[in-house]
Amino acid sequence: MNLGEKLRAIRQAEHLTQRQMATAVALSLDTYKNYELVRRPVGAPTLLAVSQHPQFSKYTLWMMANQTAPAAGQVSPV
Repeated sequence: MNLGEKLRAIRQAEHLTQRQMATAVALSLDTYKNYELVRRPVGAPTLLAVSQHPQFSKYTLWMMANQTAPAAGQVSPV
């Protein structure tokens, strides 16, 4: 699963629209859509925005390393 697909999985697990997710991580809707559609690579600033957001930080380990640590609050959205 690439980073764009992972962003989509996180968004869907949180029951957010693309617009809501883009707003939450301070991206334009077009930029966010391009990430999900893998038209543009997800950059470090976006990864930081997602991993540091209180609603999405629980997915950081999964997003970066394909691992989970439920005891530490790190889960997968799928």
